[in-house]
Amino acid sequence: MRLGEAAAVRLSEFRRAVAAEFGESFGGALVRDLVLTELGDLTSEQALEAGVPAREVWLALCRASDVPPSRWHGVGLRAPQ
Repeated sequence: MRLGEAAAVRLSEFRRAVAAEFGESFGGALVRDLVLTELGDLTSEQALEAGVPAREVWLALCRASDVPPSRWHGVGLRAPQ
């Protein structure tokens, strides 16, 4: 697998996790509109475009949205080791 393919997999995992946790519509709105202060006042979409790892964006989104830590591993994401 090439580096670009690995990044695409992580992004697809992020999108699956967002949809599973928040639903397609609301999750899409959060990714586009919710400013994450811990990521330098970027939205999730902006952070991903700026190269912030999808896992880091997912965790920041979870914290900002009060997702219980027990669900931070997300659907499509490997549980932390």
